[in-house]
Amino acid sequence: MQYYLEPTVTVGKNVIIQPFAVVKGNTVLEDGCVVESFSYLDNAHVGKNTEIRSSRITDSTVGKDCTVGPNAHIRQGSVVGDNCRIGNYVELKNSTLGNGTKASHLAYIGDATVGKNCNIGCGVIFVNYDGKHKHHTNVGDNCFIGCNTNLVAPLEVGSGCYIACGTTVDSNLPAGAFSIGRSYLTVKENRAEKYLSHHADSHTATIEGSI
Repeated sequence: MQYYLEPTVTVGKNVIIQPFAVVKGNTVLEDGCVVESFSYLDNAHVGKNTEIRSSRITDSTVGKDCTVGPNAHIRQGSVVGDNCRIGNYVELKNSTLGNGTKASHLAYIGDATVGKNCNIGCGVIFVNYDGKHKHHTNVGDNCFIGCNTNLVAPLEVGSGCYIACGTTVDSNLPAGAFSIGRSYLTVKENRAEKYLSHHADSHTATIEGSI
């Protein structure tokens, strides 16, 4: 089976579209793009030499020399700059990412403006919805956002900030700030056996009860 390509699509030079890809609407594929199998593009603008790896892009723009996916989702109103990485299971919605910014896996970036050369770690969530209204987050240039960070909008994070993994940020950070918001680790020695033996007994009982 070949790919599906609507006549409204604009395709540049040396573009590769692999089987089972779907390219629709007013999509533009600039020179040297690669659209891998099982990708879905609708009203997307993809810059030169960018690779789309089994991902979905709708009503959004991706710059040149980027990689997207596999299994990423870039949806309405998003703009990704040049030399960016949007990795596995990353979702963007109504957000702008500056040149050189990377979100390599398992992140949600919604209603946000992120500057240049930022790192967005695994499991980062831009918390944009309070149950009634959507709110915006602004992140400056050259920021490091550690794994499993929650950014609670509305929020301003200045340039050059470092946010340690596991932190929930619910107040603005000035430029150059270091932020960490973990609870202290509690260690109780020689207590694991109690819980492990209980788990083993319960598992045995479940198996015996099913015979």
